[in-house]
Amino acid sequence: MHFTSEQRLDDGVLEREFTLGEIPGILWTPASTSAPFPLILLGHPALGLRKMYPRLLGRARHSAAEGIATATIELPGSGDRPRWPAAEQARADLRRAMGAGDPVSDEIVDALVLPLVDKAVPEWQAALDALLSLPEIGGPVGYSGGVISIGIRLAVVEPRIVAAGLFAGSFVPRAMFEEARQVTIPLHVLLQWDDEGNDRQAALDLFDAFSSKEKSLHANMGGHTGVPQFAGDAAAQFFTRHLK
Repeated sequence: MHFTSEQRLDDGVLEREFTLGEIPGILWTPASTSAPFPLILLGHPALGLRKMYPRLLGRARHSAAEGIATATIELPGSGDRPRWPAAEQARADLRRAMGAGDPVSDEIVDALVLPLVDKAVPEWQAALDALLSLPEIGGPVGYSGGVISIGIRLAVVEPRIVAAGLFAGSFVPRAMFEEARQVTIPLHVLLQWDDEGNDRQAALDLFDAFSSKEKSLHANMGGHTGVPQFAGDAAAQFFTRHLK
């Protein structure tokens, strides 16, 4: 891990950009001196860190106020990372189907999501290795938001992640339902009831598939970007309970 920039924000949060090989990322640590801090990995959709930065920063500030560090990395094929033609083709096929009003086929969903999960999860694990080697990061670790299938895979294969907050707002391949049955860590799942890009029944079926003894589903009216502020507060309380 190589830090490339550092700035102290107005609320005292320390923001450091880094690279891990070819992978860009950002680490935010609280202003307090009570290190080492717990850590939340901030997931996000494959839109690029530059576009997602304002929302990620808001989540990072919220966590920092609770004494929790946060970090994120650029997803494969996104932002300034090398183009990934197969992913671009899958996204084009998705746009074409949705633009024509056609059902989104299992083949399109599989092509869109499964290769991304296979590539992204080992990168998240490598980032976690590097982050936990820093003296100011001590764990425990949570995962929050982003592509829900990435969160599912990480919850299954990464024992250092002890709790996850998942956003039921992305397509889920049928194969991921079997992986969901292997998830046993505490879960806080957010569902926007009127999400135009999400199959509500599939999201409910996915929640039912999780094997976690502690799992809660928080459904709110509104579309994909209409998550109410109190829903974010509830997610923060979930992580404070499990990481602090």
